[in-house]
Amino acid sequence: MRTLTLDIPEAVLAAVKIPRTRLKADLKRELALQLYRENMISFANAHRMADMSKIEFHYLLGERQIPRQYDVEDCEKDMENLALWNTAQ
Repeated sequence: MRTLTLDIPEAVLAAVKIPRTRLKADLKRELALQLYRENMISFANAHRMADMSKIEFHYLLGERQIPRQYDVEDCEKDMENLALWNTAQ
């Protein structure tokens, strides 16, 4: 897997109100939340970027009052998949 490293000036890091022990994890989580909020990445990629389970990320979205990206098309696709799954049973 390819990764990206961001250079953040030390002065900026010093001003961030996150303990150094949690800095990397918290920044990844905040970036994932913002990219998801702006509809730039999917839920699946956002929860992976944040290193969180699906459930944990759903709860975090709720805590932050970030709406889920789920529209009529998504619902219709889920209904199709559910119907296929039911016929396979």
